[in-house]
Amino acid sequence: MKNNKIKKYILDILEWKEYYKRHFVNPEKYIPRLFYSRAGYTLNLDNPQTFNEKLQWLKLYDHNPLYTTLVDKYEVKKYVADKIGNQYIIPTLEVWDDVDDIDFNKLPNQFVLKCTHDSGGLVICKDKSNFKTNKAKKVLRKSLGRNFYYMGFEWPYKNVKPRIIAEKYMEDTKTKELRDYKFFCFNGEVKALFIATERQKEGEDVKFDFFDEDFNHLPFKQGHENATVLPQKPLCFDQMKKFAAILSDGIPQVRVDFYEVDGHIYFGEMTFFHHGGWTKFDPEEWDTIFGKWVTLPLRDGNVNS
Repeated sequence: MKNNKIKKYILDILEWKEYYKRHFVNPEKYIPRLFYSRAGYTLNLDNPQTFNEKLQWLKLYDHNPLYTTLVDKYEVKKYVADKIGNQYIIPTLEVWDDVDDIDFNKLPNQFVLKCTHDSGGLVICKDKSNFKTNKAKKVLRKSLGRNFYYMGFEWPYKNVKPRIIAEKYMEDTKTKELRDYKFFCFNGEVKALFIATERQKEGEDVKFDFFDEDFNHLPFKQGHENATVLPQKPLCFDQMKKFAAILSDGIPQVRVDFYEVDGHIYFGEMTFFHHGGWTKFDPEEWDTIFGKWVTLPLRDGNVNS
């Protein structure tokens, strides 16, 4: 146990050292280095072809101000509600600027806490009688203290206001989990999706399964193994696809996530850089297949394919 604590301490120091170093580097020069070490091949920004390459290009050259709103976990709710309806939004219980402003006594027995500007830093409370507030504050304080942009230069996060939101705890009665359906969208067209399962099984690694737009299972892996038993098609699949197309209209590529809870759809989030844009596909040909679906926007008067 002591060795594990020492290891975690060292890893935390290295993580923060790397994080602060990125405040002083040129992303256009640094991203290719990160890309090669993680994706395993040389990044071509002049003529990107693969999905992961094009995501790096979009990080650097597609800075639409709307994207900042769309990754803000609080502000995006208003945007989505205007597009598809407020009934598809997970209720917000409260919003705070500082960890010490949270009054845990006013929260229900079950709730979820997350930071508006970050990826990760999630705190789930299923039973307040067993909830450790000091541990939760530590997680949230760490998230508030960093700008997620510097983790992988995902531009939309750079100017999001750091806040904490409390949301209603959601769980499907049948699956006993909050299963989300992540749709890959390209200028308003859904081409694929993936489903993460077994996230809440103790001792089990999360499983990822990819499907095409007609819910046919796709023969590749990315970052995680496939599930032994494939997840079933959600009841609201067609409506999710429709909403994903609406929300992604006019955007070169974005992942739109939904939950299905007891037969009802709830919006999850919008993600512009799936896995940071440098997680390997297995087999790697799928990196190119996904890449063909991305039409890059104009830059310097030229059309990028």
